[in-house]
Amino acid sequence: MRSRYLAASIWLASLAAPLSAQSVKAGIDAWQKADYAAAVAIWRPLAEQGDADAQFNLGQAYRLGRGVPIDLGAAQLWFERAAARGHLDAQTTLGLLLFQNGNHTGAVRWLKAASDKDEPRAMLVYGTALFNGDGVPQDPVQGYAYITRAAARGLPAAKDTLDQLNRILPLPERTKGRALAILMAKDRGAFAKAADKPIVAKPPKPAAAKPPRIAAQPAETAAPKPVVQPARAAGGSWRIQLGAFSQRSSAEALYRKLSGKAALAGRHAYYIPVGAVTRLQVGPFESKAAAAAACGALGQACFPVAGK
Repeated sequence: MRSRYLAASIWLASLAAPLSAQSVKAGIDAWQKADYAAAVAIWRPLAEQGDADAQFNLGQAYRLGRGVPIDLGAAQLWFERAAARGHLDAQTTLGLLLFQNGNHTGAVRWLKAASDKDEPRAMLVYGTALFNGDGVPQDPVQGYAYITRAAARGLPAAKDTLDQLNRILPLPERTKGRALAILMAKDRGAFAKAADKPIVAKPPKPAAAKPPRIAAQPAETAAPKPVVQPARAAGGSWRIQLGAFSQRSSAEALYRKLSGKAALAGRHAYYIPVGAVTRLQVGPFESKAAAAAACGALGQACFPVAGK
């Protein structure tokens, strides 16, 4: 009799984990179809049971006001629960929200945790906090190191901030910061290659009455992904058109801003020259309805078009 009970226990245990994973995925599928209320209904019980992915996604729903009213307090609560379980996107998002709201001391705890996992957005803001002394003792060299690491990961805002620092910090401090960045990197060889740019000995600005500060990057550079599952390659003959621009660089900038959103997972950009303008289209989508749903999920003016 005891062996029969053991077999039943094993069967139930093997059943529980796949159901949880499928439920999180089902919520993501609903979210991508713009059925936000259904996604929230799926994620909530999983979040209450301690699923970090569901907690993060539920926090995103409250932050964005999709499927539930906007409630930044509830969003922060769910992000905190997921962050405490080591969820990288939750740690980053929570740190950024707290920093933007002026709670620098609370923010740096989570930004540091995410930075230690090489998250570039977290490294940029944490490095900025170190340089300015916001919520942590001021340490320009260490701040330069974190921002250098973020720039080496290809984050455009980090590259801009690093250029700004190169005009402010004296050469000896920049040299120390870069050496520290290499020591801190998990893959030192790959990092050194990515950051292989000569440090030019630019004269620092004249000393001011107050120490120089650098501005933290705006919120849109740190917007997290609404879902946590890996993107799958998409197929179909439909696209969405997001605008027409006099300069291709403007179309590319808009795509970079939106490319991390769940509605565009597995899709890519098309830059269509038409006379003096460049049209930005993203796809493919399997149907006109799917393209229209993606437009609704983006929160960005766009419309479905048939691909060629």
